[in-house]
Amino acid sequence: MTRSRLIAEFHMRSYEEGTHMPVFDLATTTLRDLNQSLHALDKSGANEQFEVTNPRGSHAVAVGIDAAVDVHIKGSVGYYCAGMNETATITVHGNAGPGVAENMMSGKVVIKGDASQYAGATAHGGLLVIEGNASSRCGISMKGIDIVVKGNIGHMSAFMAQSGNLVVLGDAGDALGDSLYEARLFVRGTVKSLGADCIKKDMRPEHIELLSKLLEDAGITDVKPAEFTRYGSARTLYNFNIDNADAY
Repeated sequence: MTRSRLIAEFHMRSYEEGTHMPVFDLATTTLRDLNQSLHALDKSGANEQFEVTNPRGSHAVAVGIDAAVDVHIKGSVGYYCAGMNETATITVHGNAGPGVAENMMSGKVVIKGDASQYAGATAHGGLLVIEGNASSRCGISMKGIDIVVKGNIGHMSAFMAQSGNLVVLGDAGDALGDSLYEARLFVRGTVKSLGADCIKKDMRPEHIELLSKLLEDAGITDVKPAEFTRYGSARTLYNFNIDNADAY
């Protein structure tokens, strides 16, 4: 079955059932067919909405979308959900396994539950919102993404984070921001320990303004930016220095 025919069939089924949202049921539809259908969407974007049911922890759900569509996944997913996303809005109504929104370029990904390891890893842009907790290495090697976590994050989060913003309303685990580059970290709660070359920094007016927008974009209205502490790179590891050999 061709990609265009798959899309047409799901549209027809939705209209016959009296709904306005095409539904992909992974109990009867293969994951390959789902992703191929989403890849076939018009890049110009018609702001279409799709629903994915019975994900049952499937891996690589809704990856590589390059269209301005709205995808709702009704249940928990496995690893690499919404990876390489571009312009789409993807909402997981459950928990997400390792690597959610990995290498995302733009768009928005919302996890209604918790996220496992390395959420938002290597992502270049877009917004990732985790309404629960995130596990270890959240935002590892992030390259421009904005990540907002309403709960806590695990150890080694923002390891080698190059650019972008990580906002945590809860607490952070060990070695936050280890070997950090130019990413900005905002933590409302406590930090168990800071990684190599990561230090506490002043919250200047421009950071308050930036944080206000990030919270607003994540739908958070009852938290004040002034309640956060900013962390960033001390920039002592940019060039090799024998005095810092133990920190590399």
